[in-house]
Amino acid sequence: MSTETDVVIESGDIRLEGMLGLPEGAPGVVVFAHGSGSGRFSPRNQFVARVLREKPVLSKVEGGVGTLLIDLLEEWESGDRGKVFDIDLLTERLLIAANWLRKCPDNGRLPLGYFGASTGAAAALQAAARNPEPVKAVVSRGGRPDLAEPYLPRVEAPTLLIVGGRDDLVIELNRRAFQLLTCEKELVIVPGATHLFEETGALEQVADLAADWFSKHFAAGIGAEWGRRSQEADK
Repeated sequence: MSTETDVVIESGDIRLEGMLGLPEGAPGVVVFAHGSGSGRFSPRNQFVARVLREKPVLSKVEGGVGTLLIDLLEEWESGDRGKVFDIDLLTERLLIAANWLRKCPDNGRLPLGYFGASTGAAAALQAAARNPEPVKAVVSRGGRPDLAEPYLPRVEAPTLLIVGGRDDLVIELNRRAFQLLTCEKELVIVPGATHLFEETGALEQVADLAADWFSKHFAAGIGAEWGRRSQEADK
């Protein structure tokens, strides 16, 4: 069972609003990095987040993964196009959100994942490169990973790039970014889909691909943790 809770993340003068959903037994939390001025009420990201929370993590856990949909810009900033496309700024805010999660008493030890859309994908990848230790997986939907080009070779987390088959320019940008990634990686092109995945069934494919990717890599972490505890118990 999962419920969403409104949260406020404060750091200095910054005040970011979000929605945190944690299914019982969640093996990790996925932080959403929205793109192009979008935020926590994005219907596409809300749909994907709901699928992540509801789809079981392989056979190890009954529920899905946790999600944090967060506004990376405050309301007064969201109309400033300079801030909307400032990848460094979006990355700093994403790292603030990740650090806040790590300090939460109920879920602070859970591994993290990032789901980035459009320009948010660049922020997700840069954040994963700058603080790799807690990040176990990254997914990009119709993203602009090329905007994080200097950081791509430093990304350690397994990364899935999802692009619409009719999003020609973004396909090329993702292919170039894919070559720069040195981590475990996969590029999936959804046939017939445009940039926003508005076609029938397209967003469902994105959500299923993302859920499987996070489940696989969070579950691997669960297996490693169980193995460690078993070894300690045998001592």
